[in-house]
Amino acid sequence: MLRVIVLGAAAGGGLPQWNCACDACRAARDGRLAAQTQSSIAVSADGARWVLINASPDIRQQLAAVPALQPQHFPRSTPLQAVLLTNADVDHIAGLLSLREAEPFALYATGRVQGILAANAVFNVLDRQLVPRRALALDELQPVLTADGSDSGVRVEAFTIPGKVALWLEDPAAANFGSVAEDTIGLALSTTDSVGRLIYLPGCAALPDAIKARLRPGDSLLFDGTTYTDDEMIRAGLGNKTAARMGHLPMSGAAGSIALWRDVPLAGKRFIHINNSNPVLLPHSPERAAIAAAGWQLAHDGMEFSVE
Repeated sequence: MLRVIVLGAAAGGGLPQWNCACDACRAARDGRLAAQTQSSIAVSADGARWVLINASPDIRQQLAAVPALQPQHFPRSTPLQAVLLTNADVDHIAGLLSLREAEPFALYATGRVQGILAANAVFNVLDRQLVPRRALALDELQPVLTADGSDSGVRVEAFTIPGKVALWLEDPAAANFGSVAEDTIGLALSTTDSVGRLIYLPGCAALPDAIKARLRPGDSLLFDGTTYTDDEMIRAGLGNKTAARMGHLPMSGAAGSIALWRDVPLAGKRFIHINNSNPVLLPHSPERAAIAAAGWQLAHDGMEFSVE
């Protein structure tokens, strides 16, 4: 089976966000709501070798909080064997800079994202002799290999999904800000023995039938839960962008993720990448009740589950 640990469940900025006094951020500062770090998960086929999905700016804190991901052997070691990236968002790549202490691991991403990393000299702090950079093949099941080429036991199939180029790479003069197909991908994660898969889509701008058709009844889903409504941040006075403008699908509404996933039979449905503006964070909110009634769980830091 595939073991899954949610290292971070929040969207960019985490919870509480440093400059925000919204209801959820105030509740987190007051201790009425658990703080959340920026989105990342770890998966393992054997509980010993772990694959990190996205390296958030909070990675040092996240690894320190999970015993299974801490060094086991003196003087230096790590159970972390590979990192897979779903896009080039700052909250998914900045943590790579904290993994520079001469420790080998494999770094997987699409050719597009690998090119972005290669063009930014700051990522040269990752010694290429220790951290091989490997292109994720699309629409092809492949083993996740460690830095020395050993099999981690984890299998991955990457596929493109509707999304948007990372904010820091936007071209205001280009269509969809210069986005290309490999800017945002989804991952189907499994082991050699698991029947079900974990489908990981932390950022998704639309849900065409072709993506839903990829899923099987035994699969579990971790899906983009950034906002509850499309204009949530505007109405809350927290920004001037809709969810669609940011490349995310809201939870609610006829064209929202709850409605679009309703008729897809799955072993489990969980939201991740939750923005601090999202009222589902508040345990007694009607929005939290609505997602529970629809069969969804809310991921949180430290959540663990298995996919068999």
